Amino acid sequence: MDISVQELAVLVGGRVAESPGDRRFKSARIAGAASISDAGDGDVTFFGNQKYLTALKTSRATCALVPDDFQEEIAAIPIYVANPTVAFSRVLAHFAPPPAVVVPGVHPSAIIGECVQLGPDVSIQPYAVIEAGAVIGEGSFIGAGVYIGRQVKLGANCKIYPNATILERCILGNRVVVHSGTVIGGDGFGFELVKGRHVKIPQTGIVQIEDDVEIGANAAIDRARFGRTRIGEGTKIDNLVQIAHNVTIGKHVILVAQVGISGSSRVGDYATLAGQVGVVGHIEIGEYAVVGAQGGVSKSVPPRQFVWGTPACPMKEFKVRNAHAVRLPGLVGRVKQLEKLVEKLSRQLGESPDADAE
Repeated sequence: MDISVQELAVLVGGRVAESPGDRRFKSARIAGAASISDAGDGDVTFFGNQKYLTALKTSRATCALVPDDFQEEIAAIPIYVANPTVAFSRVLAHFAPPPAVVVPGVHPSAIIGECVQLGPDVSIQPYAVIEAGAVIGEGSFIGAGVYIGRQVKLGANCKIYPNATILERCILGNRVVVHSGTVIGGDGFGFELVKGRHVKIPQTGIVQIEDDVEIGANAAIDRARFGRTRIGEGTKIDNLVQIAHNVTIGKHVILVAQVGISGSSRVGDYATLAGQVGVVGHIEIGEYAVVGAQGGVSKSVPPRQFVWGTPACPMKEFKVRNAHAVRLPGLVGRVKQLEKLVEKLSRQLGESPDADAE
């Protein structure tokens, strides 16, 4: 259902600055949301990154969510908000189709082991398997084909998407979201070379995940060799992330796609590891630290430091190092020219009368 620009402003907690004589605010209706480049008549878009300013000025959107301090002239009707990205999420929720209704209950094809405890309003979808002694908290959703191992404890209002796996004795808090294909509690990668053969080291610990954690698709969080691999409250983990045994992840950490963290390392609260970051074992990344994309972390990172590169180093140092690397091809050419000049001068000096006299 479409809404007026003013109604949209109220929805996102923003304000509209109407220009004298401008009648668009009274007649314009918003029926959908789109990106700056895709938006057309009747759409709202948002301006969350300065690099899209040129595109915004030519956008065909009817209105745009912009920051409170935005001062550029644009064709779209501006709605001023504190955070355009967050405000746009509210718009998307308004125009999105209604969510699928999940009916509580256990599907006949699901397999429920002995002594399983199911809280009120739990939904168990087709072909899910819940092993003996597991506990599923109130209002939790277990998707089709999910495997829940022995004595797993799952808190209230969790959502486990189809074909995820949570292995024995792992503990998940409340409102945890696990997307399809993820494995929680697989064995840590522990082997010892004995008489020329790799001997497996038993992995007897668990994985413990605190409240409000979300884990993307096809991630792997290994159980501890002993004790626990821990994921702190509010942490968000992207697709294809690997977390090894006995790793400790703090609260509200961001781990972007294809991050790999080796055993027994620690990541502090509110740290961010960008895409494809690799972390060696037994080091610590401090709270609020940031590691840039494809960074290779080989030693501990102090709190609140921004590091990048391989091996990772402070941002200022990385920029200098990278600038020098960009200049290397030209430097190689200059060195070759200098070598030829030195060789030529050496021949000339070797042919001089003084050289013959010696």
